[in-house]
Amino acid sequence: MNIDVLNHSISKNVAEILNSALSGNDISTHQAVVLLDSTGSDYNAVLQVSDELRRRTVGDLVTFVVNRNINFTNVCIKRCGFCAFSRDYREEQGYFLPINEIVRRSKEAWEYGATEVCIQAGLPPKMEGDLYIRLCEAIKDELPDIHIHGFSPEEVLYGSIRSNVSIRQYLNDLKNAGVGSLPGTSAEILNQKMRDEISPGRITVDQWVEVITNAHALGIPTTSTIMFGHVESNEHIAEHISLIRDIQKDTNGFTEFVPLSFVNSEAPMFLKGLAENVRTGPTGMEVMKVHAVARIMLNNWIPNIQASWVKEGDRMSQLLLNAGVNDLGGTLINESISTSAGAQHGQLMKPSNFRDMIRDCGRVPAERFTSYEIRKIFDSEDQENAPLDYIGENVEEIFGSYNKLIELEEFRFEHPRKTESVKE
Repeated sequence: MNIDVLNHSISKNVAEILNSALSGNDISTHQAVVLLDSTGSDYNAVLQVSDELRRRTVGDLVTFVVNRNINFTNVCIKRCGFCAFSRDYREEQGYFLPINEIVRRSKEAWEYGATEVCIQAGLPPKMEGDLYIRLCEAIKDELPDIHIHGFSPEEVLYGSIRSNVSIRQYLNDLKNAGVGSLPGTSAEILNQKMRDEISPGRITVDQWVEVITNAHALGIPTTSTIMFGHVESNEHIAEHISLIRDIQKDTNGFTEFVPLSFVNSEAPMFLKGLAENVRTGPTGMEVMKVHAVARIMLNNWIPNIQASWVKEGDRMSQLLLNAGVNDLGGTLINESISTSAGAQHGQLMKPSNFRDMIRDCGRVPAERFTSYEIRKIFDSEDQENAPLDYIGENVEEIFGSYNKLIELEEFRFEHPRKTESVKE
């Protein structure tokens, strides 16, 4: 395949960039900005090349993982402008799941066919430093074969501070306790000036890189993400992806890259005007281009580009399979963070829904493990259903929901200061 400028009415500059990528070269940050700025025939060519690179690198398999999200508390000491999930401890909707409830939810997920639990939460005040360690040990005691995909770089940093140990030591303790991989969230935009604007006090770029590179050095793989469609520019997006690529060249520890659209409906920086010129999220074309350019920039280094169905919905996620995407993420039982921000796409995607989406796009569905090893390929004659496929419309009755959880007195968060005053 080669991009023909005359036949496709493509600008010479874009054609040269795309042909270089098709020849196996890494494109520069500046070249990525050119592609992110593309419109018309140039835009169509970007999508076409991203799809071709996807086909060459990973073929026609489209993967997903059966997993459950366990966001065990929404109480957080940080006040990020984009986060509608966290609650101050004084608010009535603050909750905190005890370890036995987290284990119960993990066992329930395992019984429904999940191979992974994804554990992330807010940063509760005065948290015991070994909480994450004990949590992992308890899950592994009951479910030694389940994969724990847990704790963002922000949480790892907080755990190390509360434990008064180095980031590397804390990561090593997490690994020994059973953590199999880290979500590469809390990245948003890896530009410090931008972070100071949208999430002052959040983990810094240098600290995020420190957690990620130390995890990779210890043999703990991580994902990588970007949040876009708020106040960033195309230059910020390209620089962010370039930094991810540079880290991967050194560590080879990223399993995937996941673009995440900003959901504005409940975001404080949008509702309360905490940042200037906040957008209402990316346009459809921007969503397509960010995924496509991510494939083009990262294709030589990170083979898996994931679409977040909970952010984009099933229709857009299906379209993204033609823009360099080869993975649709997880079933996400009990997804809470995007749901609380106003995402409208539900808290569970059944494996059968994934299979239908993928087949309708002319591709081959496959269930994977967190590590991207294939668990099962579903060819056209294989219609075997997973336990989750037999759940009807009563998903919330079985697994609960975020809106119900924040109303339960059983799991109401009690601030340490209140507990301490009672003891006195």
